[in-house]
Amino acid sequence: MKRADIEPFFAALRDANPEPATELEYASVFELLAAVLLSAQATDRGVNKATRALFARAPTPAKMLALGLPALEEAIRTIGLFRTKAKNLHATCRILVDEHGGRVPKTREALEALPGVGRKTANVVLNNAFGDPTLAVDTHVFRVANRTGLAIGRTPIEVELRLLERVPEAFLANAHHWLILHGRYVCQAKRPLCEVCAVARWCDSAPPALRRPAAASPTSNRAATA
Repeated sequence: MKRADIEPFFAALRDANPEPATELEYASVFELLAAVLLSAQATDRGVNKATRALFARAPTPAKMLALGLPALEEAIRTIGLFRTKAKNLHATCRILVDEHGGRVPKTREALEALPGVGRKTANVVLNNAFGDPTLAVDTHVFRVANRTGLAIGRTPIEVELRLLERVPEAFLANAHHWLILHGRYVCQAKRPLCEVCAVARWCDSAPPALRRPAAASPTSNRAATA
């Protein structure tokens, strides 16, 4: 994707969804952290189904610790890898209580030191909770960035750094949401829905008929009017 096409690309995504947001349900920074930690290799819908009851019982790290690990496992049993996730979330709650006064830290280093929290999860929390202009690269963002030519990379970190370099500052705060939702509902893995795509005209992989026509050269203009 040409750099000149990036601004209209994001402007079109913005016009289609002016106020994008994560589809995970949460009412606090801690609940956001817990939901994102649980969402690895799981759908947002599946996570929300489990966390509605869990967060009603344990909306803070201290209360989740009080549940105990067996009860936490049972509460998220419907989520894939629930035993490992429960262990990580329980350990994370212990660190939040013992080292951070029960609050979620605001730095990447402290977030990534929590069990089960990697760069992607940290980026989601930093962006959604604290307004940092970060870009979490999940499978959807990775696919859209490479397929469109917006940010080509072989690894998530390569794509993330390329996106941070190429996305205009005005769009950076919401870029993650626009890209993940676009990948989830339009630029799907098995068959991208190019025929209904709002940004196909700027996409490197879109069918030629949907892409923006190349600007006519002065020579061709003269020939057409001769």
